[in-house]
Amino acid sequence: MSVKSIFLGVAIGAVVGGGGGFVLGLALFPFLFPPPEVNEALIGKSDADVLARATFIHANPADPVHYGRGAATVYADLVRLEADFEVGPGPKFHVYLVPEADITAETDVEATMFVDLGRLKAFSGSQNYAVPPGVDPLAYRTVVVWCEQFNVLISPAAIMPVES
Repeated sequence: MSVKSIFLGVAIGAVVGGGGGFVLGLALFPFLFPPPEVNEALIGKSDADVLARATFIHANPADPVHYGRGAATVYADLVRLEADFEVGPGPKFHVYLVPEADITAETDVEATMFVDLGRLKAFSGSQNYAVPPGVDPLAYRTVVVWCEQFNVLISPAAIMPVES
């Protein structure tokens, strides 16, 4: 066996091992270092302030990793993920308001005129996300948890206006 073939074998092993380790690290990171569960209080809001409600769904039941469940409440200046909210763990999840309805795994969410409400604070529990001034949340049809790292839909929730 020549030095050249040994070097080539070591180089290929390093690339494959390094790549595999990187992918495994990305997959295990959320489980090894999960963000804390949050339970943010809702201050200064009442049932009379509720504009709409939404329920997160498992967009692709064939995908056991990317799922969501629980309720969201929409106010004029706030989207609240309720205490029963939960998504599967992953990197760089964000909460979006998306103008389209019926969001699926095939929807090109990033091509829409979405509003980014911020990075997901935790994989479960109640969380508050401010709606930017000048944005009417009822002009949007869906609240979406989106993985910016891999451009993957995690869970959509259709916004259903509350009848006054």
